[in-house]
Amino acid sequence: MKQRRERFVRLAEARVSKAMKSIRVVGNLSNRSNYEYSDIDVKKIMKALQSELTALEARFQQSDKKSRPEFKLQ
Repeated sequence: MKQRRERFVRLAEARVSKAMKSIRVVGNLSNRSNYEYSDIDVKKIMKALQSELTALEARFQQSDKKSRPEFKLQ
């Protein structure tokens, strides 16, 4: 069990750090002196990122529910 936890911590730290760096790099696109974009472009980017975060959250919540739902007629 300890090995699984250590592997999770190691991979989570690396992957979350990489994701955070990637988001910062996307943020660099906000420099209007280098790029031209519209509010619609920004909304599309934000929607795509938020959608992935929502899906990520759902996956973690789903893994918390290890028991199977019960079937009941009443």
